[in-house]
Amino acid sequence: LTEIGRRLVSHYFLLTEEELTMWEEDPESFAVEETGGDSWKYSLRPCTEVLFLDIFHNYSQTLTPVLLDMVQNLQGPTDVEDRVQLLMKDAVYNAVGLAAYELFDTVDFDQWFKNQLLGELQVTHHRYKLIRRRVIWLIGQWISVKFKSDLRPLLYELILGLMQDPDLVVRIETATTLKLTVDDFEFRTEQFLPYLESIFGLLFQLLQQVTECDTKMQVLHVISCVIERVNIQIRPYAGCLVQYLPLLWKQSEEHNMLRCAILTTLIHLVQGLGAESKNLYPFLLPVIQLSTDVTQPPHIYLLEDGLELWLVTLENSPAITPELLRIFQNMSALLELSAENLRTCFQIVNAYIYLAATEFLQNYGESLCRSFCDLLKDITNEGQVQVLKVVEIALKVSPVLGTHVFQSLLPAVFRGIVDGERYPVVMSTYLGIMGRVLLQNAGFFSSLLTQMASECSQEMDQLLGSVIEMWVDRMDNITQPERRKLSSLALLSLLPSDNSVIQDKFCGIISICLEALHDVMTEDPETGTYKDCMLMSHFEEPKLSEEEEPPTEQDKRKKLLALEDPVHSVSLQQFVYDKLKAQQALLGDESFGVLMETVDTELVRQLQEFLQGL
Repeated sequence: LTEIGRRLVSHYFLLTEEELTMWEEDPESFAVEETGGDSWKYSLRPCTEVLFLDIFHNYSQTLTPVLLDMVQNLQGPTDVEDRVQLLMKDAVYNAVGLAAYELFDTVDFDQWFKNQLLGELQVTHHRYKLIRRRVIWLIGQWISVKFKSDLRPLLYELILGLMQDPDLVVRIETATTLKLTVDDFEFRTEQFLPYLESIFGLLFQLLQQVTECDTKMQVLHVISCVIERVNIQIRPYAGCLVQYLPLLWKQSEEHNMLRCAILTTLIHLVQGLGAESKNLYPFLLPVIQLSTDVTQPPHIYLLEDGLELWLVTLENSPAITPELLRIFQNMSALLELSAENLRTCFQIVNAYIYLAATEFLQNYGESLCRSFCDLLKDITNEGQVQVLKVVEIALKVSPVLGTHVFQSLLPAVFRGIVDGERYPVVMSTYLGIMGRVLLQNAGFFSSLLTQMASECSQEMDQLLGSVIEMWVDRMDNITQPERRKLSSLALLSLLPSDNSVIQDKFCGIISICLEALHDVMTEDPETGTYKDCMLMSHFEEPKLSEEEEPPTEQDKRKKLLALEDPVHSVSLQQFVYDKLKAQQALLGDESFGVLMETVDTELVRQLQEFLQGL
């Protein structure tokens, strides 16, 4: 067994003449040689490596001393003239990298890095490039296994040096190790920031220097990864990349996989640039347009990343532009086509509503409503909820225009409530939509009630009674506190009323209000009084910790909208009080007293407790 282990490393791991020639003549192909996936089935080197790892994993106690002995024999710098020893060291270091997880307990990698590997990276002789490339690869293999956080800055220094190595293979390998380092769980942005400008500049140079599609993709993945981790800190250094990507996009017309890599880079770039990403629109918007146009053949490869890019562009957009609005023409075909991308499509629609509800709904509302009506005929319960949530957001952001645009969809929602929709999450969404209509567009609710009554050949009052009864009965289906508060605000908005049906359901309305009061009221221990914890009085810029991402433009829009939303701007306690007072004034004290007697005495006691001090 020890002989098999030794022989695999010392014979089969050695770079061949053929590989060394390839390194000299076609360094890019050498550097991105396929070693993952199924390559071990038809390539000797990956096959040998898989065999070595399997044996090592199963007999690590026997083989660890053998490998460590081979390492020991190669201590110190190797003579650059001794090619056999250089190749042997490359092979042994390869084995130590492959077996990193098995050697976790027996190798003190930090010590070895400081005492041996560091020195190896500083040998600049051109023949020593074999070892420079292997050592930086080796560090990449160990980075997530065992590599002290304090050593990171030193590693960034080394990466900075090796990104300027005369040898292209060494530079590409260094970029790959950088990706592994930045991707690692223990990566800390503040350690990396001092090197960001220089390293990012060198990565960009490398991206321009390499000519093969696969290599460009590999370098782009590294760049994407760096941008993703440093987020907004990339802003001062992104200019060169922003100028180069349109050229690369043009050159990669035949290479869809490279275009996917460009899309991924753009996604992280837009997130890093935030509102400044609007400066990219002349390039960005045509890219989104092409990637999400189902009449264009490339959409097969580009659609998923294209949709993601479209979404982050909207989330980070400071204001709508005619071009950004125009791309939405691609959506109706997408809603017909792709079940797997529907969720992202709905998020895109929501983002347009948050960004520019009026222009968006005026331009696309009717076609969107048609698409939604078609979708609702043939979709899972989960999908139904997704569609209805979009409608709910439209009504929340734009109560009048939203109701007008989606009016042909609302009768189905109304029917669902009256029929007592069985699926709780769908029922909850129905009630959320109807709550918005009743509270924020009472005139439309009234005309909808008239329309539905004539369809069902029922009296309007009778139908209203059925709706309230079902609402009270199914309040438990609603789990979100926002929707629970909305329901009570909506039903209270029917008061004051001398309508016998509403008075008949008065007890139910009060019980819903009490449930919502229990949800949203918090007691102030100082004064013993209650206050509505959902109220938001002004817009605060949140204090961010190091790890938190800064809010997007869309996050800010949602905050500002919340300030105008009755759920966050109306005190439930005050609203209940005002409505009861108005009902009392309408009926007179005696009749109001009779009405209150229909409510359970325990509920009345709780109500008085919540309303004390008003």
